[in-house]
Amino acid sequence: MKICVAGQGAFGQKHLDALKRISGVEVTSLVGGNQDATAEIAKKYGIPHHTGDLSEGIKRADAVILTTPTKMHFRQGEQVMRAGKHVLVEIPVTDSVEDAEKLVKIAKETGVVAMGGHVRRFNPSHQWIHKRIEKGELKIQQMDVQTYFFRRKNINAAGNARSWTDHLLWHHAAHTIDLFQYQAGETISDCYAVQGPIHPQLGIAMDMGIVAKVPSGAILTLSLSFNNDGPLGSFFRYICDNGTYKAFYDDLSDGKDNKIDVSKVDVSMDGIELEDREFIAAIREKREPNASLQQVLPCMHVLGKLEQIIDPQRKAHA
Repeated sequence: MKICVAGQGAFGQKHLDALKRISGVEVTSLVGGNQDATAEIAKKYGIPHHTGDLSEGIKRADAVILTTPTKMHFRQGEQVMRAGKHVLVEIPVTDSVEDAEKLVKIAKETGVVAMGGHVRRFNPSHQWIHKRIEKGELKIQQMDVQTYFFRRKNINAAGNARSWTDHLLWHHAAHTIDLFQYQAGETISDCYAVQGPIHPQLGIAMDMGIVAKVPSGAILTLSLSFNNDGPLGSFFRYICDNGTYKAFYDDLSDGKDNKIDVSKVDVSMDGIELEDREFIAAIREKREPNASLQQVLPCMHVLGKLEQIIDPQRKAHA
C-alpha cells in the first residue's frame, strides 16, 4: 500500500517512524511546507519523492495521512477524498463543527476510508480499560484528567518554531472528550467550561477547565494548561466502581501505583503505530475504522458547545 504523509514536522515524523514498522506499506511521498526541511526528512526516511504540492503526493498514493496545521485539514481532507484516496486526518480533524460535518458528508459521498487521529483510543493503557469495561468488569464513575504543557512560545513538540498556533480546546481537549465518550459508551449530555486570560502574542487561552457528564451519571473533570512548567503531557485517572487506574500515554498503574503490564494488549506499545495499523487494516478490509470521522463527530459537537460557553462571539468559519 502506497502512503503519502503530508506534514514534515514532529508529528509527521512520528507517523513515519510508525509506518516503518508496518509490513506491506511504502511511503511514496512526503508533502511539506518548508521545502528544505521536507527534503531533509525525506532523505532521512528514504522517501523517494517530496513536494510542497499535496496534489503531487496524492497522485503517488493509495492513502494520505494529514499531519498538517489544523486550518488546512478541511480543505486538504476534501481534496484527498475527492481524488478517491483514503485519508487519516490528525487530531483535531477541524476547528469547527461545521467543517467536521462537511468532511463526514464528503466521506459518505466518496466511499473512502476516512479516519480521525484520535490516538487515545489505541494507547494500550486505555485499551486495557476499554476491554474491562466491555466485559462488564469496570464502570467509570469519574475520569479526572490533567493535560499540561509549557507553551508560552509558538514551538512544536520537537522545540522548533511553528507556523500555526496550538489550541487547548480544539486539540488537547478533543483527545479527552472523545476518550471519555468512547470509554463510557455514551454521548455527553451536559458540559461546562471556563478559560483563563488570552495570551497577548499567541491569541489563545493558556488555561482551561472543563466538566462534563453522560446520561448514566459518569463525570469528566479536565484541567488544561500551556503555562505548566513541570511534567508535561496528559495524566488520566479512572475512578471506577471496581478500582482506580492511572494512565500516562502507554503506561498504566492502579490507584496505589502498582504498575500494570499492558505489553500484551496489542501488537505494539506505540499508540501512533496502532492508529496507523487500524487505518491500513480498514482500507484492506474495506470497513469503517475505529475513530472514523463519523465516530468522532460527537466529540466535535461537544467541543462546539464548549466553545459557545467560553467564547460565544467566535464566528464559525464557512
